[in-house]
Amino acid sequence: MQLIVPINPILALLLLLLVGLKIYNALMILVWQPFVLTRRFKKQGISGPKYRFLYGNLVEINKMKREAQLSVLDQISHDIFPRIFPHYQQWISQYGEAFLYWDGTEPRLTISDPELVKQVLSSKSGFFTRSKIRPEFLKLVGSKGLVFLEGADWARHRRILNPAFSLDRLKVMTKVVVDCTLRMLDEWSEDKTEKLIMKKEMNREFHRLTADIIATAAFGSSYAQGIEVFRTQKELIECCVISLTNIFIPGTQYLPTPLNFRIWKLDKKMKNSVKKIVDSRLKSKPDYGEDLLGIMLKSSLSIEEIIDECKSFFFAGYENNSNLLTWTTMLLSLHQDWQEKLREEIFKECGKDKTPDSDTFSKLKLMNMVFMESLRLYGPVPFTSRQTSKDLTLGHLEIPKGTTLIFPLMKMHSDKVIWGSDADKFNPLRFENGVSKAANHPNALVSFSIGPRACIGQNFAMIEAKTVLTMILQRFRLNLSCEYKHAPVDHITLLPQYGLPLVLQPLD
Repeated sequence: MQLIVPINPILALLLLLLVGLKIYNALMILVWQPFVLTRRFKKQGISGPKYRFLYGNLVEINKMKREAQLSVLDQISHDIFPRIFPHYQQWISQYGEAFLYWDGTEPRLTISDPELVKQVLSSKSGFFTRSKIRPEFLKLVGSKGLVFLEGADWARHRRILNPAFSLDRLKVMTKVVVDCTLRMLDEWSEDKTEKLIMKKEMNREFHRLTADIIATAAFGSSYAQGIEVFRTQKELIECCVISLTNIFIPGTQYLPTPLNFRIWKLDKKMKNSVKKIVDSRLKSKPDYGEDLLGIMLKSSLSIEEIIDECKSFFFAGYENNSNLLTWTTMLLSLHQDWQEKLREEIFKECGKDKTPDSDTFSKLKLMNMVFMESLRLYGPVPFTSRQTSKDLTLGHLEIPKGTTLIFPLMKMHSDKVIWGSDADKFNPLRFENGVSKAANHPNALVSFSIGPRACIGQNFAMIEAKTVLTMILQRFRLNLSCEYKHAPVDHITLLPQYGLPLVLQPLD
């Protein structure tokens, strides 16, 4: 006997319409939109690599990046753009400085003109928003932190956080940087051999140091207390790097895949680690303190917002700052003449034994020039992006809503048209008259971004870097180890693929 289940004709029709609508929307995104946008940009003289169904240009990008990472550059070569972004290098030569490519079904318009970049980053119109962020990145730095907020929420967070980076607070944090650096140097002194020389993997050392500094200066904890946060973020970075090689399909972040299981586990672990630091402060200090964490706790921010801000500052505070120190010490080890110039300046303005303070740094002109040149050649963030929230005009281009604008900072910072014929050379003297006069455009250097969303912690980052470098050069002469391989790689931030082994020789 067969069981016959009656089907409501209206319900069946609705179901058919729903399925038809989903198919229509999918075809619009996967086929029609790429076709229309490609034609629209082509009429304006903008072309690019051909869109491939669903994957866009991801397959080509992954292939070129894998091949580039097999190479090792000459140590004296600072022309690293072709190794970091081989696809940009190839497409610029084929299609010009402005071109269109596809990250899956997401249209990306690459722009290198510093004037157009300035207009976008300085805009307060609200029409250039943060580009779409993959879920893995939101786990890494938090969706309710300053980095990804927009509009009124962003303004509220920025207003609350600004006092944490005031001049008075920076002076207090300088003392913390000195104390943390002294602890590192004391550990180094125990590693000396009979010949009084030692070898250190400086990228690892600087990661540990800057993690200790941001944990102590901003959150009143220490590297020991924050170590779980740092380790978890490091693992999440690996997950983000893996995910970038794959097409993102909305909803797949909820599927029980091995990678998603790992991300969920790490996210929970990091939230618990940060919450322990927050809870510890809530119990220990009635007034919560005057550092970054204390200021947030006394504000109108929710605990969830505070946790996400902590994740953002933990990441930015140690990842970007350690990379700045890593590449600067590499450059000084390679260019011994500049290392000696900086040491002479330090001995003159600070002395051989005096601990640097906030009043010292304004006198270290050459050191500031070296850091600016390091940021130009090896900026921690290789590119930045924005997304258009409506159809608009930028320069002579008509850009449709939903287009992601990619600004390859590394290309802009090494462009000979902007910086001169020696753009691929290490020449700190180009900043002798200030950043705005170093190139033929006043906003050619955008390592910390510009406009209202410029990095809130850039002054602290520079003070930290100057303090650490001053204290190291007061004590050691730096040389590249024979094991060093010059292979910068884009790993969310710019890292040395094989680390930075240096030989440190005590001056005394």
